[in-house]
Amino acid sequence: MITRLSKISMLMAIALFASLVAFGNITDFNTNFAFVYHVFSMDTIFPDASIKYRSIETPWMHTAGYVAIIAAETLTALLCWIGGFILLKNIKASASVFNKKKNVAILGLTLGFLVWQVGFMSVGGEWFGMWMSKQWNGVPDAFRFFVTIILVLLYLTRRDEELDCQQDK
Repeated sequence: MITRLSKISMLMAIALFASLVAFGNITDFNTNFAFVYHVFSMDTIFPDASIKYRSIETPWMHTAGYVAIIAAETLTALLCWIGGFILLKNIKASASVFNKKKNVAILGLTLGFLVWQVGFMSVGGEWFGMWMSKQWNGVPDAFRFFVTIILVLLYLTRRDEELDCQQDK
């Protein structure tokens, strides 16, 4: 039982994190919009970088990109919360049922991984050269986020065994 509670708690910790990130981005839109603007514009990367042709200067694309990020963060949070409550509801179920009920949680954690690894690390960091910016470099934070998420995902997907009957009494 303690392992199941541990998995659910860690999943819900990720749900809380993604909720806070999405909430912050929604309620303080302009603060992190500046981040997206500068990353897309590539105006703070090395002056002699030959990848500046990749920059996006179109304002509506900055907004669309930021809204897509917020939507993905929000969906990550929702899926992780829903997955956590599904698992909590089935905490005393057989191992077979409990393992089958992990799908929504796995989906939420996978989306979270993709948001921060693909969105921030790959697209932002490598395509837009975010790593070159002293002020607008989100690569270290993104790395920390997606590693945490993938560790929870790996732990969650470990197959659960039947509960010890003595534990339930």
